[in-house]
Amino acid sequence: MEIKAVIGDITQIEADALVVNLFEETKQPDGATAAVDKALDGAVSQLINQGEVKGKPGEVTIIHTLGKLPARIVAVAGLGKREDFNLDKVRRVAGDFSRSLRKLNCHKVATILHGAGTGSIEPQDSAKAITEGSLLGLYNFTRYKKPEYKEIAQMLIIADSTQHSAVSHGIENGKIMAEATATARDMVNEPANQMTPTRMAEIAKEIATKYNLEFKVFDSRDMKPMGMGALLGVASGSSQPPKLITLGYKGNPDSQDTAGFLGKGVTFDSGGISIKPSNGMGEMKDDMAGGATVMAALAAIAQLKLKINVTAIIPAVENLPSGNALKPGDILTAMNGKTIEIISTDAEGRLILADALSYAVKQKLSPLVDLATLTGACRVALGTGYSGLFSNNQQLANEVIKAADKTGEKLWQMPLPEEYKEQNKSVIADIKNTGNRYGGAITAALFLAEFIADTPWVHIDIAGTASSDKESGYIVKGATGTGVRTLAELALLLAKQGGLV
Repeated sequence: MEIKAVIGDITQIEADALVVNLFEETKQPDGATAAVDKALDGAVSQLINQGEVKGKPGEVTIIHTLGKLPARIVAVAGLGKREDFNLDKVRRVAGDFSRSLRKLNCHKVATILHGAGTGSIEPQDSAKAITEGSLLGLYNFTRYKKPEYKEIAQMLIIADSTQHSAVSHGIENGKIMAEATATARDMVNEPANQMTPTRMAEIAKEIATKYNLEFKVFDSRDMKPMGMGALLGVASGSSQPPKLITLGYKGNPDSQDTAGFLGKGVTFDSGGISIKPSNGMGEMKDDMAGGATVMAALAAIAQLKLKINVTAIIPAVENLPSGNALKPGDILTAMNGKTIEIISTDAEGRLILADALSYAVKQKLSPLVDLATLTGACRVALGTGYSGLFSNNQQLANEVIKAADKTGEKLWQMPLPEEYKEQNKSVIADIKNTGNRYGGAITAALFLAEFIADTPWVHIDIAGTASSDKESGYIVKGATGTGVRTLAELALLLAKQGGLV
C-alpha cells in the first residue's frame, strides 16, 4: 500500500473513504470531525445523540455520504477515553479502521492525523503510528491461500503546509518499522518444511545483500572445533543441518563497541525424545520467532542508518526425535566449557542460546539482548499480552522498557533471584537444563545467565506474544513480529546517547 502526506481541505479530498475520529463520551464533534459533520448536515452529531456512535476503542462507524462529500463513505473511528489516549492507541485505531475499510472494497483511503489535535501527539509521531498500524493491521500471509479481500492501494494522510515535511518523515519511518515486522511475520508464518535452518540462513544472506550488512554462517563442521556441543546436541536428532547465522551492521565505524541481538531459531520443536503432546504441536513452527525478529530488526536498523554497531546472532536448528537424538540424562559441553546435564530435551532453546551467548561474549559484544519463545511458564505467568524481561543490568533493562513503551510492545520485568539457581544445580554436571515446574521462566533465564559472563544482558521471553489467535488493532491472527520495533527503537536510543551500556 502506498502511503503519502497530502495538503488539502478534508471536505474536498477525493477518496473511497475518509477517516475521522471521536473520543468516548464526546457530546459534540470538534476539529476535522466537526467539519465533516457539517458537510453531512449533522449526521455524525445525530448518531452521537442516538447512541450509535460512542467513540469506544475498536469502534468504526460507517456513514455513506450520498454525494455530499467527494469521498464515498466516512468512517468515524473511536479513540476511547481521552485520559487513556496515547500513541499506541493511534496504531490500534489505524489497524481497526484499515481492516474495516478493506472489507468495504475501499482502494483509496484518506485519514486525518489522529491525536495531533486535542490528543497532543506530534504530527510526525501520529503519521508514523498510523503508517505502522495500517500496514500491520492489513498484513496477510497469502503465499498458500488466495486473499479474501482486495488490498487498499493508497492511503493519504491529510496535513497542513506546516506539517507536511514532518508527516512525510513519520510515514517513511513507519514504513520501515512495519515492513521489517512483516518480514518477521512472514518467516514465522511459513510452515516448518519450508522454513528450515538452511532457509533462515538464505534469508539472512538476502537481507545482508539488500542492506549491505556483514553476513556469515557457521555449519556443524565449524561448530565442532568451536566447542558448540549444546547447539549440536539439539540438532543431532534431525536431518536438517544446524546453522549459526550472524548479521552485522556497522553504523559507527569509528567505534569498536558493538551490541549483540540474539534470537532463538528452532524451526520446529517436537520436544525431541521428551516429545510434546500432538495437540497444538503444529504451532511449534513459531519457535524460531526470536531469530526472525533479530534478523528483521537489523534490516530496520540499516534502513534507519543509525550511528551504532549491532551484530545479530541466530542459532538455527530443528528439534526432532530419532536414533541419533539427544536423550534425557545425556551431558553436553557448551562453548564456554560448562557441562550441562539434560533433564528434558524439550528445554532445547536455552541450549542453543547457551552456545550463541558464549560466542557473543567471545566476540566482545555488549550489551546483549536475546529474544526467545523460551518457556510455556512465561505464557502461564503473563498471558499473551506481555513478554517477560529478565536482566542483570537495570540501566539496560530500563532502556529496553523505554523502547518497548514507544512501540506499544508490552514488557513486564521479572526477578532473577539468586536462591532460584539451586533448581538448576546438577549432581553430575556444572548445571542441568531445567529445574522443577515452579518459576520455570525464571530458572530458564538463570540458565542463560550462566553463559554471559559479566556482560550487560537482557533476556526477553516472547513465548506468549510471538503469535496471536485473534485480531485486534494492528495485531492479526498468526505471527505478530513482536520485538522487531522494540529492538530498532532500542538501537535508536543507544545511538542517541552516544554509547552503549
